Amino acid sequence: MANRRTPRRNAYVRSVGRFLPERRMTNREFEDMVDTTDEWIVTRTGIRERRILEPGLGSSYMAVRAARECLERAGASPEEVDVIIVGTVTPDMLFPATACLVQKEIGASRAWGFDLSAGCSAFVFALTTGAQMIEAGRYDKVLVIGSDVMSTIIDYEDRNTCVLFGDAAGAALLEPCPEEGYGVLDFVQYVDGAGGDFLHMKAGGSKRPASCETVKNKEHFVYQEGRQVFRHAVIEMANVSAEILERNRLTGDDVALFIPHQANLRIIEASANRMKIDRSKVIVNIDRYANTTAGTIPLCLYQAVVEENRVRKGDYLVMSAFGAGFTWGSALLRWWE
Repeated sequence: MANRRTPRRNAYVRSVGRFLPERRMTNREFEDMVDTTDEWIVTRTGIRERRILEPGLGSSYMAVRAARECLERAGASPEEVDVIIVGTVTPDMLFPATACLVQKEIGASRAWGFDLSAGCSAFVFALTTGAQMIEAGRYDKVLVIGSDVMSTIIDYEDRNTCVLFGDAAGAALLEPCPEEGYGVLDFVQYVDGAGGDFLHMKAGGSKRPASCETVKNKEHFVYQEGRQVFRHAVIEMANVSAEILERNRLTGDDVALFIPHQANLRIIEASANRMKIDRSKVIVNIDRYANTTAGTIPLCLYQAVVEENRVRKGDYLVMSAFGAGFTWGSALLRWWE
């Protein structure tokens, strides 16, 4: 008797949701705070404004609201969720995990979960982790969230970092795809711990717990050597975006949408050029939201799917990110609806 191939159980994105704080902080506001101008910021980054969360609310506040919208759009109840994965570098607290706080607030009584720390690559890493849980056949509904309140770890007297970041959250519900050949098809991911020297937060962990000295020295803010980070990001995000296509024998012409991390417009353009993909296929919202770290990819996905209705069944989507660690990676999806 001939062997019958078991169909691959791919995960697909059933639904998306997001949360954006109401407050808009424009570049003009920074002109009264540090030595910079709106023109300088726009020219070098592409950023015009960003959203800032009200103090005291935390990442879980945004994650919960993004999760609720995501589930509502899917017509799914919180009790159906099996796993919650939250990508973040700004958890409400070191423990319990933000995923636990989300689980409680949305009423996902059957779910377990955890936080994933991978800087700006966190959503892509969380998405592929959740996809593999579904592929393994253990779970049917995995809620993946990217949520960061970067305004809480930014020094607004440091012009090199304060203009770059904003606050936001996005969510995606993963489920087994009803049809073979669609969903999350492939991913490529890397880390290089040597990059930690150029992008990190010095204090707040077990090595340098909070003290009067660490607070005085501003060691609880993002430390970044911009030139080094930019140089690595341009190269690696572009390379990994091209690699995911080459692995799957695709070209830029085959891709319907490129969804890149929103750190710098020049990095986005370099990645698109490396993929030989037309600029019209690249999702960009860095001008409105700045770098929301783990929130950037799901915000772009929401824009493409909900706001602009640009995704159709069979479309190939590539997601790519680069973040602290260094971490970087790409995921290839074929859309199913």
